Amino acid sequence: MYFDEGVRTAKRKQLESSMLDHTYPALEKVIEHLHLAALNKFRSDLDQALSSGEGFTASVHQCVQASMAEFDAGLRDAAAKHVGMDASKVRNKLKEHIQDHVESIRNAKLAELKANYEKNLSEALAGPVQSILETRERDAWACIKRLYRRETENAALAFSASLSEFDLDQTVSSKMVSDLREHARSVVEMKAREEAGNILMHMKERFFTVLSRDRDSMPRTWTGDEDIRAITREARLAALRLMSVMAAIRLDDKPDKIDRALITALLDSEPLSRKRSVEFTYDSLASNTWEEVSPKDTLITPVQCKSIWRQFKAETEYAVAQAISMQQKHRRSKNWLPPAWTILLLAILGYNEFMFLLRNPLYFLGLLVAFVLSYGIWLQYDITAYFRHGTLPALLTILSRLLPTIMDIMTAIVNMSHNHKNHSTRGSSRPPAIHTHSFRNQMRRQAQVQYHQSPDFSSTSSSVDSNSGDD
Repeated sequence: MYFDEGVRTAKRKQLESSMLDHTYPALEKVIEHLHLAALNKFRSDLDQALSSGEGFTASVHQCVQASMAEFDAGLRDAAAKHVGMDASKVRNKLKEHIQDHVESIRNAKLAELKANYEKNLSEALAGPVQSILETRERDAWACIKRLYRRETENAALAFSASLSEFDLDQTVSSKMVSDLREHARSVVEMKAREEAGNILMHMKERFFTVLSRDRDSMPRTWTGDEDIRAITREARLAALRLMSVMAAIRLDDKPDKIDRALITALLDSEPLSRKRSVEFTYDSLASNTWEEVSPKDTLITPVQCKSIWRQFKAETEYAVAQAISMQQKHRRSKNWLPPAWTILLLAILGYNEFMFLLRNPLYFLGLLVAFVLSYGIWLQYDITAYFRHGTLPALLTILSRLLPTIMDIMTAIVNMSHNHKNHSTRGSSRPPAIHTHSFRNQMRRQAQVQYHQSPDFSSTSSSVDSNSGDD
């Protein structure tokens, strides 16, 4: 108080400056604490709002307002009279940090949303596309295009609706929807290329399926009525059409001639394709590109198709040869019949009597000897001539001549064996052969003469007796 006024004023300002130097670090720490508290509150409130299912934009707006209000209240409580502090600068810094956190959360949510839609789209396309490529033939790509467009449009509409919650720019939203469509196309192309890499295996499976099963999916038995040539051609045609399906990607509405070119070039030996078209008179497979198909959509080149077909035919020839062998074997087994004499005996005797003869061969030998003797008697006599004058005279005549005839036959057999034995021991000349036909004719003429001379029964009996005496 004893100093001058100017000195006191300078000392006061010096004291105030020293006090403010101690106040600024504390105030900065308070502001930093308020900043972190507001930012943490925003993060926790935003997480809770998003977890409860609220929209992203609405949740961000609500949480920003609550956090900024709390921060402004803290600034008012921390404000000092003599401390100059720029509140707008502090608030802008907090807003920047909040916006950075919002962007990071938005990007994470968008990436998660995009990954989910891509995953669902892949599951909706991959399995059906593989099944269609393996089972369908000519209309495979038409089915794939319908499936691709339907699933892509549904996913794009749902994805666009989900993006509207994030308050994105129209350009960014359109770009993300376009990327999703491209992902769907890439899934189809990837699955088509994967199946095209296994084309030989699929062709063999289709060939064996058509070859071994009929149109009702029943196994073929190769009974001998099947046309193996036609079935083989049908199986090869099915395998070839499967290769034409997997030769190129056909998601665009552009026609091509791959199927016709393959059938004409590789099945030209089949009956249905011998008439070659003028546009395929040259080797259409001697190229690395297909007509009207871009290289990026080509899965199997014409040269590769030709090589795969040669390998396919080499690996399926054995199955065709085996089918032909089984058919021939079945035909042989189907045409097997017992001998004619067996059928005759079964018809005459019956099954039980036939089995009795097989179990007792001596009875069969006796029947055979009786048959031979009966046949010999039949050859020596004109049996039908005896029955012209009645049954009883014929039977008496046959019975009266039966024993002498049997004796003559036995005597002839004994003489033949005796002469054969003498010839083998002494080397003499062979005796003249017995002319059976002459003997038979002589006996027939004798019987006819007797019947013409003896029309009644008594004359027949006398002639029988005289003939017996002559014999």
